[in-house]
Amino acid sequence: MSGDEHNETGTGWPGQPGPVPPTGPAREPDPRPDAPDPDELSPLAPEAAPAESGEPAESGEATLERSAGRPFTSALALIGGWRRTSPATVMIFVLLALLGFTLVEQLRTTSTDPYTSAARQEDLVRILSDLNAREDRLRQDIAALEDSQRQLASGEQGRQAALEEAARRADELGILAGTLPAQGPGLTVRFEPGGGAAISAMRVLDAVQELRGAGAEAMQISGGDQVTVRIVASTYFLDGENGSLFVDGRLLTGPYTITVIGDPATMRTALNIPGGVVATVDGDGGTVIVEDREVAEVSALHAPIELEHARPIT
Repeated sequence: MSGDEHNETGTGWPGQPGPVPPTGPAREPDPRPDAPDPDELSPLAPEAAPAESGEPAESGEATLERSAGRPFTSALALIGGWRRTSPATVMIFVLLALLGFTLVEQLRTTSTDPYTSAARQEDLVRILSDLNAREDRLRQDIAALEDSQRQLASGEQGRQAALEEAARRADELGILAGTLPAQGPGLTVRFEPGGGAAISAMRVLDAVQELRGAGAEAMQISGGDQVTVRIVASTYFLDGENGSLFVDGRLLTGPYTITVIGDPATMRTALNIPGGVVATVDGDGGTVIVEDREVAEVSALHAPIELEHARPIT
């Protein structure tokens, strides 16, 4: 080795070869106008490339300036990536964020509720029981309202059925009150005095009560003078002169006949029980004649009473 070669390096050693350029295929530039520099985004890029032979080395300030520009370049790359994201993906991210916020807020509200956090187990059980009872009541109300809706929506058939039921109830009340005539199976009970003893008002009242207890639905009493009075709940009987009777203020003379509608067998049995009406009248010297009627007619009517004090409860 010659002295000239030692002098070229200044160290007495042979000159070292410079950095070898990469031998791989050359990287093609990105055709997109806003694409960042690959060397700047690559994590493997060197902090500062070595100075080429014959070029001055980069100073420290220039290196800091180039490093400070990298976050801005990375932000541009991120914005470019979001531009390429589909609207559906963005909407999914927004919904997930809202869901997470809602769950966190719900947990925070539940954990910070002063009433439930301080309540005892017995109180919580009572609250749950009250809620269940309220739910049951609401379900019953809903069922009642739905039933009413079905009845109202049934149309003409439902209205006709309601009218028929109302008419039937009015007829029943009219017969019981004595304002409507009635007919049906029943009995005729005839009282005839004997042995000089008259039929007293007490014996007639006993017969009426026995018939009511046996299921009589309508009754009337007739005298020998053809005067007929409808027997209702408020009917009263008083003794008159010469064996006559006052029935609701009207005078009747004997013999007396009660026409009654109901089950004939049951009512006959009630009149003939030991110590009953038939036995008592026979003991007084009189006679009671009971006859079945397939169709007994009660045609006498009772004038309706106008109430002054009683009112229906609403």
